[in-house]
Amino acid sequence: MVAAGLCAGTASPSQAFPWRELIFQGIQMISISNLSNRQEVELGKQINQQLLKRGNVKLYRDSAANEYINRIGQRLVAVSPRSDIPYTFQVVEDDSINAFATMGGFVYINTGLMKAADNEAQLASVIAHEIAHIADRHGVKQLRQRLLAQGLATAAGVDDSVAVQIGVELALRRPKSRQAEFKADEIGVETLKTAGYAQYGAITFMEKLLRKDSPPSFLSTHPATSARIYRMKQMINPEFAYNGDGLDNRAYQVIVSKLVP
Repeated sequence: MVAAGLCAGTASPSQAFPWRELIFQGIQMISISNLSNRQEVELGKQINQQLLKRGNVKLYRDSAANEYINRIGQRLVAVSPRSDIPYTFQVVEDDSINAFATMGGFVYINTGLMKAADNEAQLASVIAHEIAHIADRHGVKQLRQRLLAQGLATAAGVDDSVAVQIGVELALRRPKSRQAEFKADEIGVETLKTAGYAQYGAITFMEKLLRKDSPPSFLSTHPATSARIYRMKQMINPEFAYNGDGLDNRAYQVIVSKLVP
């Protein structure tokens, strides 16, 4: 049975948690404690469809821009700790400096972030960070925690429509724990290096954004950006920090000015 978790006099279960009743009506139940790769990818697809359907995400339809981001993304995926699932990279038509990822291999990069980067190494560092969240299954862990906290999981599992709904909320709110952000930085910096990009791009981009009068929202999450920069500097060997691709600012600006004018 679903744990009630309600005090006397409060709203009914279906009123307090509008998805709770779906558990009993749903057709497909999934085990959130032992989610397979296939199930995670399918949930990711459904979350993506809902984000687009509701208008929460407006995709940038320029094929060349999407191909450019996909090329960088797939290069990073190939050397990431989790390359055994398909990844989908999409450009979002939004001038704010932002990027996020959902479970199942879906990564979203705003046009505003592409414009804000000085070079490809900086852009790649953000993509590598988002891939790292997927690689360490942070979205799945958050989903599991939310389901348990709201008493929405049963012995049989959870209705996939409930999981999708909460997955959409997590994608929009993008809450990440201190541990998750540090871990994504660690994996991302290593992935950047293994893919042949200059690791220091991760540092210079975060330092640039931190200097802005209004730092972008995705840097305002816990932990503080300064702490993340400090930890990444400890991870990177300064002797090789600038070794690798992606540091040609002029070449990058020429590319981006054509893709996202």
